[in-house]
Amino acid sequence: MFDGKDLSTWAHKDGTAAKWKVGSGYFETVPKTGYIYSKKAFGDLSAACGICYGPRLRLERVQDRGNSGVFLMGLYEIQVLDSYNNRTYADGSAAAVYGQYPPLVNASRAPGSGRRMTLFFMRRSLVMGKLVKKARVTVIHNGVLVQDNVEIQGTTSPRSRNITRAEKLPLALQDHNHPVRYRNIWVRELGAE
Repeated sequence: MFDGKDLSTWAHKDGTAAKWKVGSGYFETVPKTGYIYSKKAFGDLSAACGICYGPRLRLERVQDRGNSGVFLMGLYEIQVLDSYNNRTYADGSAAAVYGQYPPLVNASRAPGSGRRMTLFFMRRSLVMGKLVKKARVTVIHNGVLVQDNVEIQGTTSPRSRNITRAEKLPLALQDHNHPVRYRNIWVRELGAE
């Protein structure tokens, strides 16, 4: 999903080229440019990414430290946040299913440490228009299991109140006006032939 050189596999929602900054082996949010979306759509998947947070300012509020998010199918947010020694609200901390499930433990590392998040996602299932299985996610943060196959209770995004019937949708990365770097992103579809 990222070759370390360009954002050719990502775009803004309107289809324009992603305006985030590309550096040596990483890309970084650019405040006020908006979310970016994968050009490819995904359903069930496993994914991983490296995350680096920008410098901390002494007077930052707890949610103003490297705030971003990975949105599975553009609907379900896994929180990206610098939660090291950060007393933020539980279901808004790093690796939370935003607004629903706090991580089982705070696996955040000190600034300057490598950080990695691995996700396993199973989309919701509909049969003849009826919900038969809710979406589920497992999250490993810095090698620690922090979400164990939790059932997502509807969308986590206020921008996506209506759950779509699509089987596959793009991934989205959130611009929350904070410097956050992503690197070494890969996605593998599950169940694909």
